[in-house]
Amino acid sequence: MATTFKNILCFSLLLLSLPLLAQEKKDSTKAVPPAKSFISSHQGTFGGKTIRYKATAKETHLKNDRDEAVASIWSVAYTQEGLTDLSKRPVTFVFNGGPGSASIWLHMGMFGPQIVKLDSDAKKDDGAAPYTLSENKYALLDLTDLVFIDPVGTGYSRVVGKGKVEDFWGLNEDAASIAKFMRLWITENKRWLSPKYIAGESFGTTRAVAVANALEGGGQNMALNGLILISQALDYDGSTSIHDNITSYLTYLPSMAATAWYHKKAGQGKTLEAFVEECRQFTYDTYAPALYRGTLLNSTAQNAIAEKLSYFIGLDKDYILKSNLTVLVPRFQKQLLADKGLAIGRLDGRFMGDEADDVASEPHLGDPSDYQLSSAYTAALNHFYASVLKVDMDRPYLTSNDEVGEKWRWRTVPDGKYWEPTPVNVARQLGETMRRNTAMKVLVASGYYDLICPFFDTEYTFARNGIVPERVTKTYYEGGHMMYTHEPDLIKLAGDIRKFLTE
Repeated sequence: MATTFKNILCFSLLLLSLPLLAQEKKDSTKAVPPAKSFISSHQGTFGGKTIRYKATAKETHLKNDRDEAVASIWSVAYTQEGLTDLSKRPVTFVFNGGPGSASIWLHMGMFGPQIVKLDSDAKKDDGAAPYTLSENKYALLDLTDLVFIDPVGTGYSRVVGKGKVEDFWGLNEDAASIAKFMRLWITENKRWLSPKYIAGESFGTTRAVAVANALEGGGQNMALNGLILISQALDYDGSTSIHDNITSYLTYLPSMAATAWYHKKAGQGKTLEAFVEECRQFTYDTYAPALYRGTLLNSTAQNAIAEKLSYFIGLDKDYILKSNLTVLVPRFQKQLLADKGLAIGRLDGRFMGDEADDVASEPHLGDPSDYQLSSAYTAALNHFYASVLKVDMDRPYLTSNDEVGEKWRWRTVPDGKYWEPTPVNVARQLGETMRRNTAMKVLVASGYYDLICPFFDTEYTFARNGIVPERVTKTYYEGGHMMYTHEPDLIKLAGDIRKFLTE
């Protein structure tokens, strides 16, 4: 009898707990909050023309095959008002890189209607508030509408509902989500007949090529008119400074020479362009064969190469010999101005940081061309959102998110398919897309002092991979990775893009 009573009690408790278990299962997937939208009207002078435009800052829900929202993409669109024929009005989609960076840098530094003002000559830190925002008279709103996109995990963009970060944090996954967002935006805004461009920076150029490729599939082929690649990173062999990567020793050398010239450690009495060209020829004709010979070089040849490298990059010949004729970029950053106790920037070699440890093998504070700018950009964007666009969100805007990069999936094939890790390379995708889409053209903008994505790597990458050279324009600037922080380059880059969009 006691056992029967016990069984009845357990069964009763189980029945009582079932609704609670069902509720717990139901609550395991968070309810998807409504997408927020903030719309405002503005007027500004761009390219010498007065333009009335609408700013739409909003969340867009991406859905899975079961029509369930899985991600919320944050974007800010600036669209000209008063137009009747939208087929003549281009639209340019803009994003930065990382992976894990929001679009803040191109938004508040280059393309947006207002930009933050900083020391153009890289002599002063951004310091603390207040910072100065000004109307960006070089912005392109007289020529094209602009849509700034923050990929999932950056800005205000995030996974929602049943979404998982692994569905978005990967090379292919990221490209698919951005392509889906672009198609949604184009459809919602009735812009299928409008000319379409993508502008990306750094990993954003990797993304731009992958997205252009993704837009060809999915049963909704969207042909792009052009790509604007700022500080391109299509083949990571040429932008990864590590031991035994011969390609990187070659591609970084002219950027080191340009940076040494800037700091008056090399090439004095010559123009930057002439000195860079001299280094190009040495790299092609002498340095490359020497690197492939390695220890087969005799001591006389090694000394000759070391002397020439010292001439170009301003480091001591003995240090170069001890480095086996191959100086890694982080070591160059620390060594170039070692006599002054300063480390130079990686994103932009013009910047200098005073570090406590002067004998470290590489900068230990971080990148001065990053930490001397980021506070101003962050404050400027938050102020602009709140005060000008009237954005009111319930969470912080993530200008960058390290977790994205830490969990990023570089694998380019599905699980279960044989694959060995290789350097990231979407350059051949670009070549193939250009050959299928014979109207697509490409602008590649490179900074001489960029020690992340070197300008010589652009020349190396675009000379192969099936890329169509007749439809590629390469431009150069006396700045770094974000060349627009140097005001003369901002003006020149804006002019080069204007020419690209109108030719």
